[in-house]
Amino acid sequence: MSTDLAEVVGRFGQLLRAAGVPVTAERTGRFAAAIDAVRPTTTERLYWTARVTLLDDRAQIATFDRVFAQVFGGMVDVADVRGDASPPPPATARPGEPRMPSSHDRGGIPAATPSPVPGEGDGRADDEAQETVLAAVSAQERLRHKDFAAMSPEELVRLRELFAQLAVAPPPRRSRRHRVDRRGRRVDLRATLARAHRTAGDPVRPIRRRQRTRPRRLVLLCDISGSMEPYARAYLQLLHSAVGGARAEAFVFATQLTRVTRSLAVRQADAALRRAGAAAPDWSGGTRIGEALQRFNDDYGRRGLARGAVVVIVSDGWERDDPALLAREMERLGRLAYRVVWVNPRRASPRYEPLVGGMAAALPHVDAFVSGHSPAAIDEVLAAIAGQR
Repeated sequence: MSTDLAEVVGRFGQLLRAAGVPVTAERTGRFAAAIDAVRPTTTERLYWTARVTLLDDRAQIATFDRVFAQVFGGMVDVADVRGDASPPPPATARPGEPRMPSSHDRGGIPAATPSPVPGEGDGRADDEAQETVLAAVSAQERLRHKDFAAMSPEELVRLRELFAQLAVAPPPRRSRRHRVDRRGRRVDLRATLARAHRTAGDPVRPIRRRQRTRPRRLVLLCDISGSMEPYARAYLQLLHSAVGGARAEAFVFATQLTRVTRSLAVRQADAALRRAGAAAPDWSGGTRIGEALQRFNDDYGRRGLARGAVVVIVSDGWERDDPALLAREMERLGRLAYRVVWVNPRRASPRYEPLVGGMAAALPHVDAFVSGHSPAAIDEVLAAIAGQR
């Protein structure tokens, strides 16, 4: 799938979510895969491809039709957000192709083309609905590309909706357990002989097994020192989402290391964040990254928590102690972990250079170095976790 197609599919899913249609990341991926398979050459085919992959309720069709017409029908230039609500010209189907479904075909639900409301011949209700959708999408787009440090408390609360939709997917690893698979390489002799009793002792069909795979453990360590405080508020919400969705292990550190996995394991985000904040006594304190990593390696890492895991460190690299300690502990962590990802929001600046003592000492032992300074940049973090960067 090309980059342009991925962007169009992603933006279309965002428009639908902003309009109230609960489109998940899984359905968006299903829509993209369907486009690759079907390759619709007309708007009608694209409409049905999107509708059967993105919707799960008949009540969503009206909103879907309106948003589809805005994106693919030419009613509104979404990229410019000019507010042009004029209806598109009627589509003409090629000979032998299905026509665009009418309101009667859709069970009486209005089609994408605006229709006048009784008593209002100017279609103001449809115009207001379109403006509402575009305003919501415009606000969401601004939020996606806004730096975490510049967000207001209200915008940080809205981040929870975005983070709740993220799919944190560490790469898989082979398990010691096996499962029945007719294409497996290993023959299960006991199961094959047991089945042979049904065929007079003749093993007609061998039972094969294949090793199971399971996601690698994900460990997140977030810097909550004074220099990282604006970003720590946002990343605590990401930690909460990862603990609940990917069963990640979460730690915070400034002058000391604090495990907050249990504090963030509460479904209610407000309660979880309050508990995590109360568990860390050194919030907005100094930075001792090397000492925090040393305690992590000694108390958790070498005991199995970091073995074969994907470890994500969120920090700007400002180290108050000797950078040599940080370099030594990062080398230890690199030998234990499957992959080490360092997230530094300062990297987003075009003039950034990793010259700070702590960052310069840690960088040789990092597998992926990303910024993660905004909701849009979180995609880079997820790609790095999955091993795609």
